[in-house]
Parts: sequence; C-alpha cells; structure tokens
Amino acid sequence: VVVTCSAQSQTLFSLQAYRDSVYLNSMDISNATVEVERATAQVHIAKTDFLPSLTASGSFTTDFRRSGDADLWGFTLQPRIEQILYAGGGVRASFRRAELQSDVATENQRMTQLDVRNAAERAYYSLSAMQLYRAATREYVAIIRSLYRVVEERFSEGYVAKGDLLQVETRLSEAEFALLEMENDYEVALHRFNALRGDTGGGDVVLSNSILDSVAMPARVTVEQMLQQRPDMRAAALTTLAAEYGVKVTRAQYNPRLTAGVSGSWQTYSPNTSAKTYLDGAVVVGLNVPIFHWGERRQAVNVAQTAVRTAENNMEQLRRDAAHEEADGWSAMTSSYSQMQSSLRNVEIASENLSISTYSYNEGQATVLDVLQAQISWLQLYTNAITARFNYAVAVSDYYRITAQ
Repeated sequence: VVVTCSAQSQTLFSLQAYRDSVYLNSMDISNATVEVERATAQVHIAKTDFLPSLTASGSFTTDFRRSGDADLWGFTLQPRIEQILYAGGGVRASFRRAELQSDVATENQRMTQLDVRNAAERAYYSLSAMQLYRAATREYVAIIRSLYRVVEERFSEGYVAKGDLLQVETRLSEAEFALLEMENDYEVALHRFNALRGDTGGGDVVLSNSILDSVAMPARVTVEQMLQQRPDMRAAALTTLAAEYGVKVTRAQYNPRLTAGVSGSWQTYSPNTSAKTYLDGAVVVGLNVPIFHWGERRQAVNVAQTAVRTAENNMEQLRRDAAHEEADGWSAMTSSYSQMQSSLRNVEIASENLSISTYSYNEGQATVLDVLQAQISWLQLYTNAITARFNYAVAVSDYYRITAQ
C-alpha cells in the first residue's frame, strides 16, 4: 500500500508496494527486458531462412553516342524468388540456437528480478532498522536528560557530589553526539531507499512493515531443488545447449547447399531501336559444394566446440557456487535467528535492570554510576536486538534469492 500525505510530506509504504516501485524504476530490469526483446527479434530473423526470399535488381543505362537509329537509353529489371532446399542442417540449427538464446534472455531477466527484489528488501529493512536505531538513541538521550535534571537538582540541594553531575553531563554529551551520527546514518539509508524507487526529492517515508514483524523461517530446500529453481542455472544449461547448436551451424557452412528459384527479367532490346521491351524468365537450381579450404572447416568447428566446453565449465562452476551459497545462506539465517531470540531475552533483562537501578537511585539506594551502567547496558542490548532482527530479515531475503523462491 502506498499512501501520500501531503500535509506531512510523507509517504506510507508497504514492503510489497516498495518492491513494485523499485521494479518500475530499475534500469537493470529495463535492460533485461530490452535483451529479451532483442533475442525475440533474432528468433524471427532466423525463422525467415525457412521461407522463400524475393529480391530484385535493376539498372538503367544511357549512351553518350547514338548507334544508328537506336535510342540512347535502356533498362533491365530482374526479380528473383529463391528457396533454400538444403543447407547442411544450418538453417534449423541456427533457428534452434536463436530460440535457446531467447530462453536464456528470459531466464536472465528472472534472475535480475530476484536480485532487484533482494536489493529492494535490503533497502527497506535498512531504513526500518535505522528508524528503530534513531528512536532508541532519542529515547536514550531523553533518559540521560531526565537523569541529568534529577542529578542537577540534587547537586543544587547538596545531596550529590560535583563528580556525579559531571559524569552524567559527559554521558549526555556523548549521547547527543551519538544521536547526531544516527540522524546522519538515517538520512543515508533514506536516500538509498528513495533512490531505488526513483525519487530524487528524498522525502521522508513511513513504513507499514518493520523488521520487528514476525518473519517465518523458510524451509530448507535440497541442492537439486535449488538448482532446478534458479534461473541462472537454467540459463547456463540453455547456453550450453545453444553452443552445441553453434557447432552445428559452423559445420553446416562447409556442407553442400542446394537452392531452387525462379528469376525473370523485363528489359529493353539491345540496341534499343524501338523503345520496345520484352519479358523473360528461368528456373534456377543452384548447388554449392565446398571442396578444399586448407583445413578451415576443422579449425572452425574446433573454435565452436571451445564455446561448448567453456559453457559447460561455467555451468559447473555456477553449480558449485550455488551449493556453497545455499549452505552459507542457511547457516547465516539459522544463526541470526538464534541471535535474535537471545537478544530479545537480554533486552527484557536489561529493561528490568534499568528500571530497578533508576528506582534505587531515586530512593538513594544506588549510585549514579549504577544507573549509567544500566543505561549503557540497556542501549547496547537494545541495539543488538535491532541488529539481530535486521540480520535475520536480510538473511531470509537472501535465502529466498539464493533458492529462487
């Protein structure tokens, strides 16, 4: 859901709405779409070799000197229809290779969409985390300011030493400096968020989803399932098959080529003594048989076969990388999930400890150092919880990309 609030100059974004806006603005997706269109056009070009072709040539001549009663000008027009009957299997192989390359472009487009989705989710989660960091830092500054006012009042009444007041004042100064840094980090995350969706204005946004939302851990898939689902693996397999058809295309160039056609001509008599024209025609059968090219055929086929071997090696390397990526992604996700659960428990303990320390200090049963330590502990554990939430959300997004879900 996208809702624009002009009064506050803010836009409410759901995660899905943000993904959609990034899809529309992504140059990577635009380029992938153009590549699909180009590959589709190549298929149509390759298909024309199955059909007869019509060509025409003509000429117009004029002489500088008259020959007897002949006119100085003359012309000829020669249309020709030709059909390839046999080309050594090259026509079909070329068409099939074009189809496979079109499928490769489509798979690459799908992989690009997965990458863009992952980038969009990272930007969304980063902004959500920075909003929480900023809110926590602001709350921490408010707590220190509140404590400072209490200590300042007690100092004026002579109940606390000057050192206690200076310690709280130093802590307040550090907290305010940290808040400035956090505000800057938030602005950087916001600019990244807006840039991906094509908003150069950099207006503030409100997120309807958050890293605090419950995210279910996806079930682990087997390596074989992942390889079948990943578009880049399917593209690699199709690229290998297209390279094999490339070998057939290369080999066919050195096979006999048989064509049949009908040609005609409309022209003036030569010499052109009456400005009259005549029509003529012929059935043409052409045969081209390569005989000897100094081993060119063998070397050309070897070159084409190297493309097959390269594609096979690339596919095997991609398979290995994908298997390692899945294992690392699963480990990162399960580890971040455990850290998230642990951090949530720690925050509960730190919050309770902070409340007890603050109450004890107000009752004169604890020192200001105890309160400051409890505050530092709470802030650190709370930011650790935010980091753990962010890491888990990103890990889930990464795993969905790795396994092409």
